Amino acid sequence: MNADRVADLPTPALVVDRAALDHNIEVMAAALPGDRLRPHVKAHKCTGLARRQAAAGHRGFTCATIRECEGMAAAGLGADLLLANEVLDAGRIGALVRAGARVTLAVDSAETIEAAVRGGVREVVVDVNVGLPRCGCRPADAGSLAELARARGLSVRGVMGYEGHVMALGDAAERARRCRLSMELLLAAAADVGGELISAGGTGTHDCNTWATEIQAGSYALMDAQYNRQGLPFRQAAHVLATVVSSAARWSVADAGLKAFGMDHGDPELPGARVRLCSDEHTTFAPPRRVGERVRLVPAHIDPTVAYHERIYLCDGDKVVDCWPVDLRGW
Repeated sequence: MNADRVADLPTPALVVDRAALDHNIEVMAAALPGDRLRPHVKAHKCTGLARRQAAAGHRGFTCATIRECEGMAAAGLGADLLLANEVLDAGRIGALVRAGARVTLAVDSAETIEAAVRGGVREVVVDVNVGLPRCGCRPADAGSLAELARARGLSVRGVMGYEGHVMALGDAAERARRCRLSMELLLAAAADVGGELISAGGTGTHDCNTWATEIQAGSYALMDAQYNRQGLPFRQAAHVLATVVSSAARWSVADAGLKAFGMDHGDPELPGARVRLCSDEHTTFAPPRRVGERVRLVPAHIDPTVAYHERIYLCDGDKVVDCWPVDLRGW
């Protein structure tokens, strides 16, 4: 879709304010310069935006899927990729490595180590469970897994652990305290594993996680309603643009619903209004506005929201200055 003005965009549309995006990238680059930040592309799935992060000095990136690794490498951004997830078929990663990309794979078991070997992966990090009930080995098992990986011919770059269970805590002091507890577990594992990397963190702990050698923050670039409540120094850059298609005495309905937002963190927000409900293609809010009015809804969770959209419209006021495909979607 070619459009010069925001007013001409078909809705729903994912729009990003250029000034807010640039502010967020600059603020994070000042807080975590260069290799201190390994931006997580799962938050935006867009090589156009990743190039802006690389221009701010961040050479390494975190990926959540093999598809993200492939897209980043194809875009010339494969100098140092970390696939921060376990896979049991690493053949596509091995192909990227043979083609010249540097891709490090997370492992947390003998099975994932063997998958890395079979796939032709050369470098791994040991993924450690630091409190989030997801992937990761027990901290006490990290050293033996590193020994197994080295015995199988892999280079072990270090450890990673994600304190995702503390990211949404509203109290900054409590967030910092629980981050420290998680990092104590990761540092103990790192002492057993060795290597140069202690990879952890996210947008919510970017300012208090001083133990990790690199932080895997991603949402900071675009932001969302949940992180806005934490008083972080980043601006809301991404909105879902919608059009009011129906209006009653006490509410209005806009043409963006469940299929335009990640809903796991709750309903989107509309400044100056109260969102009453979301259905497949609609958001109902009050007080009412006139039919035809454009509204900008704030996603509650930016990462899955972006994955619902095919493109990002970069905007400067009412002017559309660029259109980036969300080219890292899918698997």
